[in-house]
Amino acid sequence: MFKKIGPGVLVAAAFIGPGTVTACTLAGVQFGFTLLWAMLLSVIATIVLQEMSARLGIITQKGLADVIKEQIQIPLFRNLVIGIILGAIVIGNTAYEGGNIGGATLGLEAIFGREYVTFYPFIIGAIAFSILYLGNYKMLEKVLVTLVIVMSLSFLLTAIITKPNILEVFQGMLVPTMPENSIFTVIALVGTTVVPYNLFLHASLVSEKWKTKEDLKTARKDTFISITLGGMVSMAIIIAATTIPKGDISSVLDLAKGLEPLYGNGARYFMGIGLFAAGITSAITAPLAAAYVVNSCFGWKAGLKDLKFKLVWMTIIILGVLSLTFGITPIEIIQFAQVTNGLLLPVIAIFLVWVANKVAIMGSYKNSTAQNVLAIFIILLVILLGMKSILKVAGLF
Repeated sequence: MFKKIGPGVLVAAAFIGPGTVTACTLAGVQFGFTLLWAMLLSVIATIVLQEMSARLGIITQKGLADVIKEQIQIPLFRNLVIGIILGAIVIGNTAYEGGNIGGATLGLEAIFGREYVTFYPFIIGAIAFSILYLGNYKMLEKVLVTLVIVMSLSFLLTAIITKPNILEVFQGMLVPTMPENSIFTVIALVGTTVVPYNLFLHASLVSEKWKTKEDLKTARKDTFISITLGGMVSMAIIIAATTIPKGDISSVLDLAKGLEPLYGNGARYFMGIGLFAAGITSAITAPLAAAYVVNSCFGWKAGLKDLKFKLVWMTIIILGVLSLTFGITPIEIIQFAQVTNGLLLPVIAIFLVWVANKVAIMGSYKNSTAQNVLAIFIILLVILLGMKSILKVAGLF
């Protein structure tokens, strides 16, 4: 079983980062179980898009950016799209890397306390650096699969010890309701799960692991199981957060502390381990995705062990550590990343559906009617997300 799983787990590891943990925590605190349906919707949308990305990677044996370059014939439009991709993924992941390392730091703080907090970012940066530097895909896969299993168990155990009302949990998942002032939280839950860089990461990773069309069934199973597991983890965080009074929480670390008086030290440590695993996996996958995108956009054809490939992810990790060390919050860069990601997600979703329907590229593996119906709904959803991201930066949302 473990030989057959891989890229899907890395995608789940990538989307369950500190941002997801925070969004899910606040959703649980503010709205209880009522927004679990939004997370279920996010998981379905992610499975549909990531399956298309994986299918594209296996059939073409190319990264998503490579296929975009080949299929867009108008040079000006092609260069514009490639520019948006580079800006959104590379600059965006650089801006968010500080948050990934910061999330893992909070996890260590919950476990070991604040005594050595100055050193935590360097420790996390060194771990991410070492794992990627070895440049071995199978080893990278095993490390991230292990971390995802640890993270999953930590958050699921945290949710179980809060003894939720199972009937209310299922009602929250299956009966969509929109409490007052919940629209921003719904959009945040979907936006933190349907992530643009994962579409690029997935296509590149499956072509690294699988080489024949016969592997498509395995890739689909891997995608479905891994992203469903990721969704369960996100739901577990929402469930655990429902037990904390509204006024008692402003960050995910407050959730770890808030659970302690109710459920003992175990809850705090489970939460801390889960948060550390969520941060470190995203701190590894974000620079890796950026390196794959740069590799494709510039046509390097470089492997994991090539210096050019390594220099991209090295730069992103180092800048992430430095941003925390010197207390820098590059708000302009983060705003730029939000705008470019807001533009990129709908563009890439539309392009992905277009390519997945082209017989010349996909042959008999093109989209089915059911997949297209789901895809159109998801595209409308990601357009809404993109507009929200841009309007938020403009101060209109």
